[in-house]
Amino acid sequence: MTVQPPASAFRTNAVVVSGLRRAYGERTVIDRLDLVIGQGEFVVLLGESGCGKTTLLRALAGLDPIQGGTVEVPGRPAVVFQEHRLLPWETLWRNVTLGLRAADARARAAAALAEVGLGDRLDDWPRNLSGGQAQRVALARALVQEPKLLLLDEPFAALDALTRLRMHGLVKDLVARHQPGVLLVTHDIDEALRLGDRVLVMRRGVIAAEHRLSSHNAAATARAELLRELGVALDGGLPSSH
Repeated sequence: MTVQPPASAFRTNAVVVSGLRRAYGERTVIDRLDLVIGQGEFVVLLGESGCGKTTLLRALAGLDPIQGGTVEVPGRPAVVFQEHRLLPWETLWRNVTLGLRAADARARAAAALAEVGLGDRLDDWPRNLSGGQAQRVALARALVQEPKLLLLDEPFAALDALTRLRMHGLVKDLVARHQPGVLLVTHDIDEALRLGDRVLVMRRGVIAAEHRLSSHNAAATARAELLRELGVALDGGLPSSH
């Protein structure tokens, strides 16, 4: 199953994955997977724990080796993890510009922090931030690189419900402004429906289902189908097996 955006929707691709295979010893985690994400497209990946979601994200980020296939990304992808991974001994602006080689690094950090609502905190320290604020800095650090591909590995999972909703709005705005292709890994179906242009279901190392969310009605229909595909019974009975 090859999953890709409509040909007319996006001018270029943020990533093209062909025949990807990743194994740990004798156990195959990703098995000949194909995937295309368009520039500016927001793709969400759902699936049970252990199905290969984070393994795929790490392969796209270049953090894990692959045993077969190809991953084509124009430029270096940026990653935001569940943990903000800020350096406690560096100020916020220096955390944002880690790895950025530019004479105007502080100015770029200021602009990026302003976009996430922390423009007045350049010289503050990570220890003074709430969890949501720390994740905003992590987003600023990713977007200051102007990546073609943004990879999000459950970045909102540790946040409280209200902060999570605010972060959803922020991320949607930032993606609309910067137009990276996005792959978000999550376990939260409602989060997937709120953010995604497409929602993919991964099972046993392959993409088993795809839903395009072109309208509110499409999202409402997709929710019930996603629950079934993820093995959640809607009638209160036992989950289905795959």
